[in-house]
Amino acid sequence: MAAEKLVSVVEDNQPSAGGRWAAGEDPAKRQQILDGARYVFMKMGFDAASMNDVTREAGVSKGTLYVYFANKEDLFTAMMEDQRDRFVAMIRTALAEHDNLQDSLYQFGMVFVTHLTDEKVIAAMRTVIGVRDRMPSLCRRFFSGPENVRTVLKDFLAREVVAGNLEIDDLDMAARHFLDLSSSSFFKLRLFGDMEVAPPREDIDYTIRGAIRVFMAAYGAKQKKLA
Repeated sequence: MAAEKLVSVVEDNQPSAGGRWAAGEDPAKRQQILDGARYVFMKMGFDAASMNDVTREAGVSKGTLYVYFANKEDLFTAMMEDQRDRFVAMIRTALAEHDNLQDSLYQFGMVFVTHLTDEKVIAAMRTVIGVRDRMPSLCRRFFSGPENVRTVLKDFLAREVVAGNLEIDDLDMAARHFLDLSSSSFFKLRLFGDMEVAPPREDIDYTIRGAIRVFMAAYGAKQKKLA
């Protein structure tokens, strides 16, 4: 059954027999629009940006744009979810690059904080916050969707518990603890403008190493702590 579903998904994501995608189904065209929208929204903000601005930046006609996205709100939501999904993919890769628990946490922390404090990400976060009252579901989906940075980290910690490297009663809380320890005050300082540029790598490195020490002291398996 699983194999049949996989084949179905692959077939559904293919162009027609004539080699052309049905209207609104070309993934490359959709991504082209999303990339253009990201530039426009991050530069102009949600309110000032228009669908005409996006068509110019993305290099598509207005007719094509509306085939893929019904309105500006729909496009903005898709653009933010695309950015979230890319971030989640980066985080998952970072956790998978090492067999050692602490090396994985270090790589995760470095990628997480470097990305979180990047100017483009800060601009995106400010834009999301700016439309929260009108689009509350977007904020919920962006920060608490079915798969996000916290859920990916939570799954990783669960595997380490099974492997005997960690002792955790509440995986969700433990994941939140590591995220808070890693981001330290960097994110808030960047978001509210008290830190005008992203912190240097050495500062992030220092913070992540401290976060790992505190996290392992709290959640490391007892036999590992005594070793």
